[in-house]
Amino acid sequence: MSAPALAGATHRVPAALAAVAALLAIGAAAIWSVQPPAARNASVPATEFSAARAFDQVKAIATEPHPVGSAAQDRVRDYLLSTLRGLGLTPEVQDTVSVQGADLSSSAGGAGFARVRNVIATIPGTASTGRIFLVAHTDSVQVGPGGNDDAAGTAAILETARALTSGPRLRNDVVLVLTDGEEACLCGAKAFVDQNPLAKGGGIVINLEARGSSGPAIMFETAKNNRRLVDIYGQAPKPVGTSFAVEIYRLLPNDTDFTAFREAGFTGLNSAYIDGAAVYHAPTDTPTAMDKDSLQHHGDNALAVTRALGDRDLAGLKSGDDATYFPAPGLLVRYPGELVWPLAVLALLAVIALAWLARRRTLTDSKRLVKASALAVVPIIVAPVLAQLYWALLKLIRPGYAEMPIDPYRPEWYRLAVVAIAALVVLAWFVWLRRVAGPATLAIAGLGWLAVLGVVLAAVTPGGSYLAALPALAGALAGIVAVLTRGWWSVLAVTIGGAIAVLILLPTVIMLFPALGLKLGATGAFLTVLLGLALLPVVDLIHPRAESQHGLDALRGRRRGMLPTFAALLAVVVCTVAGLSVDRFDTEHPALTHLMYALDADNNTAQWLSDEPVVQKWTSHYVSGDLHKVNTTLPAFGPEELRTGPAQSASLPAPKLTLLSDTRSGDSRVLRLRLQPQRTVRLTTLHVAAGVKVTAATIGGRAMTIGKVADDGPWGFGFVFHAPPADGVEVTLTVQTAGQVKFRAMDGSDGLTALPGFTARPAGVGIVGSHSSEMLAVAATYDF
Repeated sequence: MSAPALAGATHRVPAALAAVAALLAIGAAAIWSVQPPAARNASVPATEFSAARAFDQVKAIATEPHPVGSAAQDRVRDYLLSTLRGLGLTPEVQDTVSVQGADLSSSAGGAGFARVRNVIATIPGTASTGRIFLVAHTDSVQVGPGGNDDAAGTAAILETARALTSGPRLRNDVVLVLTDGEEACLCGAKAFVDQNPLAKGGGIVINLEARGSSGPAIMFETAKNNRRLVDIYGQAPKPVGTSFAVEIYRLLPNDTDFTAFREAGFTGLNSAYIDGAAVYHAPTDTPTAMDKDSLQHHGDNALAVTRALGDRDLAGLKSGDDATYFPAPGLLVRYPGELVWPLAVLALLAVIALAWLARRRTLTDSKRLVKASALAVVPIIVAPVLAQLYWALLKLIRPGYAEMPIDPYRPEWYRLAVVAIAALVVLAWFVWLRRVAGPATLAIAGLGWLAVLGVVLAAVTPGGSYLAALPALAGALAGIVAVLTRGWWSVLAVTIGGAIAVLILLPTVIMLFPALGLKLGATGAFLTVLLGLALLPVVDLIHPRAESQHGLDALRGRRRGMLPTFAALLAVVVCTVAGLSVDRFDTEHPALTHLMYALDADNNTAQWLSDEPVVQKWTSHYVSGDLHKVNTTLPAFGPEELRTGPAQSASLPAPKLTLLSDTRSGDSRVLRLRLQPQRTVRLTTLHVAAGVKVTAATIGGRAMTIGKVADDGPWGFGFVFHAPPADGVEVTLTVQTAGQVKFRAMDGSDGLTALPGFTARPAGVGIVGSHSSEMLAVAATYDF
């Protein structure tokens, strides 16, 4: 399957140019398939989605940080109620206490409670067969205004609601669920599915999120048995998503509001745009940071899918399997999950057939095939390793990168460098073995690894099997045609095989880079290697045919054959230099730092805390490089190790814990307590000393199931209560002890600027997007 032999020596250059030009065109189309559409202005018809109109909502919502329970969040809620009433709807506020992770009291801090106030409105259908829930969260983190996360999702729902109410009524009810407390504990979504009558009977959820400031709105998560729902999503104006992302996300510990719905038996789709993640949860997540094209994509797809679902019999959308799907120019390719195994096996058989045919045509032999197959693992391993070493090198050059949440501010050149690293490894491997093994042998070995990987993925992550199985199948079939034909037909065959690989793998590479970041650049390098292996027949076209040359001509040919490898190496260097030149920290793109303050009211001592993986220059004025556990005095932080440093004590009141009643029965006690912060705080926590068994607990009127309690440290059972009421939180605990019970109470507010010893950050130094950034904690011990 040697491409030069197939094309003929006299047509080698035209064949190479034609194949490369075709693949470049296909590659451009593949890249376009995962780009958001252009933002539309406010002059578009009222029944259509306009990013310009939605962006006005974003600017109204994201004026300042507005975490759950804050006065700023009260203002956001009032704005939402007014806007929905202006659309002729009758919104309601679900004001309640919710618990998320009620059986997870072993987690850091314990179970999460919050007083939440969801905004809910219904657009009634004409003859509803079920409910469609449009979901986004309205709160932000404590240090950033949430211009993208999730003012974008909230604004997209408001604009979608406006478009829906401007047109004919749908058959099915559409319920707008604008949740509170997502950033704190997902408690708003949990409150809705557990307590709201509209959640009874379930339904279909469309959740809108953002974990960045740009990029396509990717449908990255679904409930199980998604095939028919994916078919509907495929009818959206520009569907972007991959079943591989769904499989990966199911393995990760990450959660959104969609989690609460999915676990309650709802089906649905979860979408987010995720590029530009340097602003994630940070003060820089402002409306001006948003790419309005991403907002348009969010809204276009949400509106189209809602309308498609709105006129269907929702009971008929149930399916018994998951779909495999991926983006292609102009459509979402999809097929039933029951085809995953047949296609994976067929790809493996096709590669075996190609190997047999190539042996028959004396293009290879068993010995060379075995050797090449064994050595094909080299680029598969080496390229990802080099990608991770590359990120480590970048952090050495620019230490501030260590604190970036996902990616640098402008990572595009670095991503290209990772792709070039993978190309460099594949090309060097190909040149190294081409003379001794032959191009046909190497191509078959590469396809063999793809086919084997397709079978492995079919067993482990079925939705990702297509990434390897389909390129292997296309490449093997193209190879068979190429072996059986001559001249331009063979070139056409291998080009078509390569084009299919490009269409399948290139969009996934583009989507996974922002999804996993340069911190996990090995994944992008790995997929790029798979693409390189699938393109080996075309790669061979750009290499001189040194086999038929002798002496000095052969040496020159081999040197020319190294040119693509040297070009890839040069690309790595150029992209790295360009990246370092373009991506510099400045006032608009600050180096990120993390700092907290904790006061122990028992002895009036204080300390600075930071969870920076590498202590930044500014933070080093407050903490040392050593790591320490702080759960002895701050059990809410769990077993996490933090960097610490001495701090001046501030005059701050500790949370007050009052014993309201104590009912004793044998060796157990029922303690009724009130935990009341003495200052304005975002959260408060309470922990019981280790060794005291808590058998029942009711927090703020919500009972929780007692799970396995961590025994690491002096504290055991505990909880975190977000947005505590001013009059405190009532706590009822049943404990198995007749003796004294020790408690550790803590509360946390936001803002360090008024503390003694704190110096404002200079220009170019910012705050990392973390739920604990700028926290001011005060803790005290009580015995009853």
